[in-house]
Amino acid sequence: MEEIKIFAPATVANLSCGFDVLGCCLDNVGDEMLIRKNDLQEIRITKITGQELPLETDKNVAGVAVKALLNKLKRHQGFDIEIYKKIKSGSGIGSSAASSAGAVFAVNKLLGTPFTAQELIPFAMEGERLASGNAHADNVAPALLGGFSLVKSYEPLEILKLPAPAELRMVILHPRIEVNTRDSRGIIRQNISLQKAINQWGNLAAFISGLYTEDYNLLGRSLKDEIVEPVRSILIPYFDELRKISIQKGALGFGISGSGPSVFAMCRGQEKAEAVKKAIHEFYQEKEIEFDLHLSKIGNEGVKILK
Repeated sequence: MEEIKIFAPATVANLSCGFDVLGCCLDNVGDEMLIRKNDLQEIRITKITGQELPLETDKNVAGVAVKALLNKLKRHQGFDIEIYKKIKSGSGIGSSAASSAGAVFAVNKLLGTPFTAQELIPFAMEGERLASGNAHADNVAPALLGGFSLVKSYEPLEILKLPAPAELRMVILHPRIEVNTRDSRGIIRQNISLQKAINQWGNLAAFISGLYTEDYNLLGRSLKDEIVEPVRSILIPYFDELRKISIQKGALGFGISGSGPSVFAMCRGQEKAEAVKKAIHEFYQEKEIEFDLHLSKIGNEGVKILK
């Protein structure tokens, strides 16, 4: 192949109980990218639509991620990258991860697939390092693997793909305010009490158990965060009211997506998800806040080729 067009999905990281280690892939929310070989032996970002992002290769997460892949292979192949952004930067649903994961996926395919999806994760993480100052994997892993991902460890890097119960739906609200990931990480407390740690890893373990057993009630009861959410939620307009509305309309649980300002309501079934979405839409419209609203299944495929 000389060129490839791909869909790079949005992702929800942390999921309340799994800060920096847990994430899931959305099915119908994401960017499109077109990558083609060039004869210049250069990585070039030739086009970006939808967002104002740097075209300089070393300042763009897609360029940095691809360079990391080629450095590992010791290859000097050139590529032109076009990015059609539909995920807003700073939205909290993995904008930088989509570009990073999509770019390495596409280049890997154009090179004859020398790496597995798992092996692509460290290259995509270099894009995250550029974006936030921290090479975290909780967005790029589900973007590349699909479904839910658990980062078992960072040193050495070990990531597990988890099952996604078929009836799960995610309602994502993005208030159109930007929360910079670096700034959002900066307000997190570096020390926590033992009791809060115990509560947190209990919820994480229970959530993973719920995924395997398809225990939707347990999943909802596990979506709790005593560590990060109390600090970050103050940055999100009407966070507590949104949670109350979502739970009243039947959501399993509610929390912050990544570093925010997007929030998610996890639901069982399309009908309840539609009811939650409608209630959130009506509430935010009344507050006269600009927003985007999505409803999605869990995307089991991750980055995929567009025909």
